[in-house]
Amino acid sequence: MKNLRMSLLVVLSAAFIFTGCASWNKTQKGAVIGTASGGAAGAVIGRASGNTALGAIIGAAVGGASGAVIGRQMDKQAEEIEKAVPDAKVERVGEGIVVEFSSSVLFGFDKSGLSNDAKINLDKLVTVLNSYADTNIEIQGHTDSKGSEAYNQDLSVQRARTVSYYLTDKGISSGRLTVKGFGESLPKYENDTENGRAQNRRVEFLITANEKMKAEAEKNASN
Repeated sequence: MKNLRMSLLVVLSAAFIFTGCASWNKTQKGAVIGTASGGAAGAVIGRASGNTALGAIIGAAVGGASGAVIGRQMDKQAEEIEKAVPDAKVERVGEGIVVEFSSSVLFGFDKSGLSNDAKINLDKLVTVLNSYADTNIEIQGHTDSKGSEAYNQDLSVQRARTVSYYLTDKGISSGRLTVKGFGESLPKYENDTENGRAQNRRVEFLITANEKMKAEAEKNASN
């Protein structure tokens, strides 16, 4: 019962932060979330909302003054990605960044090999990622609901791995990268329209602080 009450509190707190405090910037939200909940909250909120990106980023948060320092660095990195990669959707969440590519930007239909345009876009992203080496990058593959669940799961993993291999070939350390495939299980858009299905065929990059950045942020916050 205690765990249930805590879970409900965390979810309600997150709802308050993301809806009731619309005037706050992402740095402020990240600091509050990290202080209030930490990794446990990320897991709870991620499951409750069906948003694994949100859950993973909140789970990696440190919060407080250190979280605010990280948030400012993420603000700058997100701005650079938006300028460098106009074909991507860039969202600041707490102490992290979500970069979303429609699969149509990266892959041909039902394919897991990168198109030439995809490589151009990823090269632009790599330039920014290499400028911020003290971050971890989780690459998530997603599909629409057409086809079997098993096929879609496999395709999502293949696509995420393909992107990961390309990033490492371009100089991104493999130690920064984590690959996950979710198939059709976590749609962000409606699957009953062609436009919604197209948007669900996506690859997301979750960018969070690594331990070195967290340690430096804590040092800077205490000065």
